[in-house]
Amino acid sequence: MQVLSVTPEIFPLIKTGGLADVTGALPIALARKGVAMRTLVPGYPVVMAAFAKKKPVYQYPLLQGGKASIHAVKIGDLDLFVLDAPHLFDRQGGPYGTASGADWPDNWRRFAALSQAGGDIAGGSISGYQPDIVHAHDWQSAMTLAYMRYGKAVGVPSLITVHNLAFQGQFGAGIFGELGLPSVAMQLDGVEYYGGVGFLKAGLQAAWAITTVSPTYAQEIRSPEFGMGLDGLINMRASDLYGIVNGIDIDVWNPQTDKHLVANYSAETLAARAKNRKAVEERFGLEADGSPIVCVVSRLTWQKGMDILAAVVDGIVAAGACLAILGSGDAGLEGTLLAAAARHRGRVGVVVGYDEGLSHVMQGGCDAIIIPSRFEPCGLTQLYGLRYGCVPVVARTGGLADTVIDANEAALSAGVATGFQFAPNNGSAMLHAIQRLVEQHARPATWTSIQRQGMKADVSWDKSAEKYVELYRLLLSKRAA
Repeated sequence: MQVLSVTPEIFPLIKTGGLADVTGALPIALARKGVAMRTLVPGYPVVMAAFAKKKPVYQYPLLQGGKASIHAVKIGDLDLFVLDAPHLFDRQGGPYGTASGADWPDNWRRFAALSQAGGDIAGGSISGYQPDIVHAHDWQSAMTLAYMRYGKAVGVPSLITVHNLAFQGQFGAGIFGELGLPSVAMQLDGVEYYGGVGFLKAGLQAAWAITTVSPTYAQEIRSPEFGMGLDGLINMRASDLYGIVNGIDIDVWNPQTDKHLVANYSAETLAARAKNRKAVEERFGLEADGSPIVCVVSRLTWQKGMDILAAVVDGIVAAGACLAILGSGDAGLEGTLLAAAARHRGRVGVVVGYDEGLSHVMQGGCDAIIIPSRFEPCGLTQLYGLRYGCVPVVARTGGLADTVIDANEAALSAGVATGFQFAPNNGSAMLHAIQRLVEQHARPATWTSIQRQGMKADVSWDKSAEKYVELYRLLLSKRAA
């Protein structure tokens, strides 16, 4: 089975969040199940620098304002198509904006080009390659399915995975004339969205199937609270909606072999985590008094619930826990958390920014990781925590609810608890969860049981990849019918 994946990010080449981890790991997991996935990605500078031989398999005299070409390359275990369009992607900064954080004003054009290339490949533009299925990810590649619907690939089965419904790619109606789509597409059942053009909406409309990255999130987005204005369309497509929880790359995230760690360990050698804990204490200026260290590795944003956390830092410290925070985002939240660190020296430490290696050490040395997201399609951070014996403390929403078993009395008695859930998502409920954590941390046998149970959880891609294979087969059977 040949599957074309279209994505704006892929690990290890280009990453801003969990999307890249998924699109980088899924092809490898699928290969073990007899599915060949090739991934179309933009030719950002870091991607173009990753391969030497530049021999295009397809060329555009003109694609959204300039010359472009597609290269077929293999980088590590990944089979890629790279869209080399220097006028769109050869820029310094992030994949979506400048180094200062401002979005590129022509993002609609950049990702329309990516999607158009995806639609062309689906339609057989590259000699010797014809995908059986096309799998798009988020708004940046969602228009692939519209180009397929109104082009040569109308009969090729497709699906879109929604990693975060909050990001939809909404643009003014004035861009439609430059998209290269027929006029009939600018209708309610096409790409039109509240009088403009909706990239994600277009993909949801055109896809043969829609997936989210957890079963609970698939249900949540059918409600006005989580549907972000698209719940009506999603409910119309409810029979084609599936929730498949993400996995993680258990080779990259393996406490027994992780080179970022000061000391490696397993579920049987948890005492070795002490060396990683010492590194965390030193990096964040925390007292080495044996108090449970609760860490945060997150974007500091409203969606991630960081304002809720910031409001109860004093209470967390009073409960007997220390905080180690790594992240960046909202300037006001950064300032509030830095002020809390100054107020509670030795109990709260903050590093503003992102450091991949440090995030591994924190998972390997902290006692717990808190994830108070207001909504969380899946979340990978809690999966890393489970894998590393860094007990997750999570809001009961989306994939967090699906992947963490709350340490209530019944779960503790049965020996199946893997973390702590709290609801509603407010400061009082969060503090109660922290207090429960502190109580159980004071009981070494119980705490070790929670850690080991989490480390036993299957957080790999194996089961999830099998569910994607089943869905691909279902779509192919619909095509045959």
